[in-house]
Amino acid sequence: MNEILFFGQNEYPKLFKNKPKRIIKPIQFKFENENENENEKQIKQISTSFDSTIFLFKNGKAIEYSNQNDLKQNPEKIRIEENIQKVSVGEQNEAILTYERNVFAKGYDINSNNSNEFINISSLIEDKNDRIIQDIASGWDSIYLLTSNQNAYGIGSNDYSQLGLDSKTLQKTEKPILMMKNVSKIFSGNSSYHVFLLNSNQELFGCGYNQYGQLGLGESRKKETRIQKLTKIQNIPKGKIIDIKSGEAYSLMLIENEDENENPKRKLYSCGNSGLNGLGKNKHTYEFTEIKSSLFENDNILDFSCGRYHTLIFTFKGKLICFGYNDYGELGTGDTENQSVPIQIELPKLRFNEDISNYHVSYLIKLFRRKEFCDISFKTKNGEIIEAHKLILKYRLNQNQNEIEKLQEIISNKSIKESNQIFEMIYSNRIINPKLYSEIKEIINSNEKIEETMKRIYLNENEKDFIIERKEKQYKFPKLILIMRSELYRGMFLSVTNDTSNKVTDYSELSNKSFQIFEYWIYSNQIKEEIQITQEIIDELETGIDYFQLNQTNPNLFDLIY
Repeated sequence: MNEILFFGQNEYPKLFKNKPKRIIKPIQFKFENENENENEKQIKQISTSFDSTIFLFKNGKAIEYSNQNDLKQNPEKIRIEENIQKVSVGEQNEAILTYERNVFAKGYDINSNNSNEFINISSLIEDKNDRIIQDIASGWDSIYLLTSNQNAYGIGSNDYSQLGLDSKTLQKTEKPILMMKNVSKIFSGNSSYHVFLLNSNQELFGCGYNQYGQLGLGESRKKETRIQKLTKIQNIPKGKIIDIKSGEAYSLMLIENEDENENPKRKLYSCGNSGLNGLGKNKHTYEFTEIKSSLFENDNILDFSCGRYHTLIFTFKGKLICFGYNDYGELGTGDTENQSVPIQIELPKLRFNEDISNYHVSYLIKLFRRKEFCDISFKTKNGEIIEAHKLILKYRLNQNQNEIEKLQEIISNKSIKESNQIFEMIYSNRIINPKLYSEIKEIINSNEKIEETMKRIYLNENEKDFIIERKEKQYKFPKLILIMRSELYRGMFLSVTNDTSNKVTDYSELSNKSFQIFEYWIYSNQIKEEIQITQEIIDELETGIDYFQLNQTNPNLFDLIY
């Protein structure tokens, strides 16, 4: 079972029935009916608002704790026939994206006839050829859809022009309306009345509530309470926009650049109202300005999350950092003091699955395709060379040479930019370009293990091997094989030291027999038949590997606990 930490208001809904209304230090959360959830329901995502929390599991099912469910506030299964890919909870709505690319939603501004009934809002898009949805986002009382044709739609309230229209003309809509074309990403916050849309040229547009400058339009626009039309945001910090998240009166933007050694470096910027300390700084800003802290030095921001008035940040080195409003203990600092600048939260020692992190795939792809690491090449239509890995391609293309030849035929008709996108989709299993994906989806083995690995592994650029030190001896394990054996990344890669030695020390105390099992399994994903598996070995491997358990009914395989 995943380890979940909880802190903050424990009332609407009440996730802990025997705990106080305010939980000011992180404590472990467990489902009450542990047996029902233990084996089949490993958490993929958690989305929460003031009075609703949804847990999405990797089996495509979800449950909801809601202040509206019943007086006992027991979890309720979300009853949708299709398997769920993503959930997005706003303060007054809920949206669900399924693997069939449909969106089901509920809320008063979505369905005024029955605000508690999920309806298929993607089927309400007038253009029947534009109903395949690839992403969703929720605002306070609005929902945003991004289609496979890269069109952005909005549905729900438009009281603050958050749908990009004059709020006096249209206050709400129960059908999705087209907001903008050529959109690559949508950004909003579950307690915000504004939205950002990013186009394929990395140009950012925003509309909606702007009384506190939360759209980052600058001093000249700060008196405009509502921005009625999608407006281009000027003076954006240089670099690639990784993510934007918003509270009610502020916005945060994560920007990535590369340093002189081509290593990625991320910085966090904010704009809006500092009155409740959600900015990470002490004064209002009407443009995106950097949040500076010594906590970010020699570290990289993996992900961040905004509540109504507070922010949590997760770094590559595993630090959880917070700032903002803390009246309900939502910062987890052990008190209820507001924090205007970033501070670190002390966490209990638990085994995290790092799903909060979303380490960038693009840099890893770039590093992966360096010539010295590759062993197969493809030519684009312009004669340019794309380097790749035969081992990974065989794994992703169903171990089939014919599929590799089909891929070569596809690449030979594409530009270098399109070819790069194709390989990024193959390596990461993310749909970067829906039109290109439609050409390659038939030959790809859609195994999520590669995606999980590529998001989280940080590769030392100068080394091809990882080194395990054990009883004063060193054992080399090729990185590429470890990447293919992606189940190992949590125990292995997250323990890599920060210096150039590239050593892994987690397994230094394993006994000889346990280390033989461990080493053999790395390469074969099984245990030698002649090795007798004892409880002592099982206990030792679980301790050393930390994220695995040996399935005693089938001792030839390790099973992930996620």
